[in-house]
Amino acid sequence: MKTILMELIQSVQFLCTSQFWRMSVLWTFSLLFSYFQLWLDRVIFRNSRSYPRCSPPFITPSTKRPICVVTGKLSKVHIESFVLSYASPFLFIYLSSLPLVVKQTVKEIKQWHPDAHLKAFQVDLSSFESMLKFKRSLQQWLLDSEMDPSIQLLVNNAGILATSGRLTAEGFDQMIGTNYIAAFALTNLLLPLLKSSSVPSRVVNVTSFTHRCVSDILVDKETLVGNFLVSKQYPCAQVYEYSKLFLLLLSYELHRQFCFGDKSHQVSVIAADPGVVETNIMREVPSHLSFLAVTILRILGLLQSPDNGVESIIDAALAPPEVSGQYFFGGRGRVIKSSALSYDTKLAEKLWTTSSQLFLELQLAYKDQAS
Repeated sequence: MKTILMELIQSVQFLCTSQFWRMSVLWTFSLLFSYFQLWLDRVIFRNSRSYPRCSPPFITPSTKRPICVVTGKLSKVHIESFVLSYASPFLFIYLSSLPLVVKQTVKEIKQWHPDAHLKAFQVDLSSFESMLKFKRSLQQWLLDSEMDPSIQLLVNNAGILATSGRLTAEGFDQMIGTNYIAAFALTNLLLPLLKSSSVPSRVVNVTSFTHRCVSDILVDKETLVGNFLVSKQYPCAQVYEYSKLFLLLLSYELHRQFCFGDKSHQVSVIAADPGVVETNIMREVPSHLSFLAVTILRILGLLQSPDNGVESIIDAALAPPEVSGQYFFGGRGRVIKSSALSYDTKLAEKLWTTSSQLFLELQLAYKDQAS
């Protein structure tokens, strides 16, 4: 009885916050706007853009077996979608911070697809030290396995929605740290392996329509570190929006660097937005409110099953090699425009510079500790 009463009190308290109404109203509007774009492009402007799925790089004497590194939850749906999309040659490198989850996931996937090639590593994506250890472990494993020291696909799929402020081991806001800084750091750590691939390689960053809610933002060090705990109320909705906008800005900046700058490597970068998918990402939202939100989204036809939600990610991963700098949304290989702010090149350059400085500081800090 006390537990039910406490949950009701928490629900009412959260219901009275601006963050709840931001999530309820602005996020729903942003999602509807994305679908409206699809409709406009197809019906009004007659210029709907979509890209077919292509077979991934097949086994060659140099690559032996294409390697895909995936962060976040790797489900039966992910594996089935890749296998059904001719991606069975991939060797999946799965990262998770929970050893029991890693073990169980590998076991289940092997039951679903005995022929699936999978290697799991325990990695805490909120910890730079953990990611450094993973890079060293991966390189050693590739060496011991006599495989080509390269990877062909990196899917930055990890993300959280935290309703209370917490700090990572390095002192970053946990949501910014997990959703953006981890993707930036892991991409940069694995970039040499992506660039050394003898066939075209790709980075897919899983972002969100919620980035449209951000109209203006600073990308200084204080914002990236996430000094939000000084606020009386943790702005969870806005922090989540920031992290997803940062991920988009990163995607477009990397695309420009590879396509208009360093052309010596065939690395493409694509953003994918799965929409609203029935997952446990809202587990920190009071259960009564999350149940209500899921019910309303289902009635409106906006809630996707995991089977459909993964489609845009697979579309991005298996788009033709020449496709880069696009924003996949809605499945069936379709792309739309993200917010005007996400295409701000000056903002993206500043974000890149600030993120690179933080990345360098972290590298130097752990180098000094090791020495």
